[in-house]
Amino acid sequence: MSLRNTSSAQSYLYIPNFSTDDVGMYECESVYRGGRENYNINVSITVAPKISAWLEYDGSKTVAVCRAEQGNPAANISWSPAENKSVMSMNPSDGFFNVESRLSEEEFPENLTCIISHQLWNQDKTLVPDRSKMKAAAKAHLALTCTGAVGVALVILGGLVYFALKKPTLLPFCQQTDTSTSKPPMTSEDVEEVEPYASYVQRVNSIYN
Repeated sequence: MSLRNTSSAQSYLYIPNFSTDDVGMYECESVYRGGRENYNINVSITVAPKISAWLEYDGSKTVAVCRAEQGNPAANISWSPAENKSVMSMNPSDGFFNVESRLSEEEFPENLTCIISHQLWNQDKTLVPDRSKMKAAAKAHLALTCTGAVGVALVILGGLVYFALKKPTLLPFCQQTDTSTSKPPMTSEDVEEVEPYASYVQRVNSIYN
């Protein structure tokens, strides 16, 4: 860095490849024939933020989100129609600021707008929240609900088919015995005659006859 002069002999501080590391107070001394002068130069960085706004789902409620990213100094966010229920958060990172405002309501009017002001702008920026993200989330939620319903229906159908296929094997245990087809009682003609065993005593000694 160096102290330079313009064509009109006005001094200025020249800092090449300026970054957030160069922010701070600089003391410069200028010596000339008539004396010397000291200068204190306060160097800061000013960057306009990137802005966006959209609607999204958060449980059963709709949330309007407005964001101003990578700005310095931090941007200011408000809503129109005027709302006092917004929650604003600020996250400094590498010398820049991310500001986000979230507004939660059951339903938002069509003319809801986000108003962002910054030091670099002569006029405030106005954004209408993008509703496409909310519609996409609603479609995804509907598809997930339908998928769950179809899954439950398939489980029930599978259970019915299982029991229907098992039914023929269970019927024989539940049927009443049919006695009409039982075998008739045996008759005397079917019984074979069995003669008693023949027995005899052998005579060993005739004296004892």
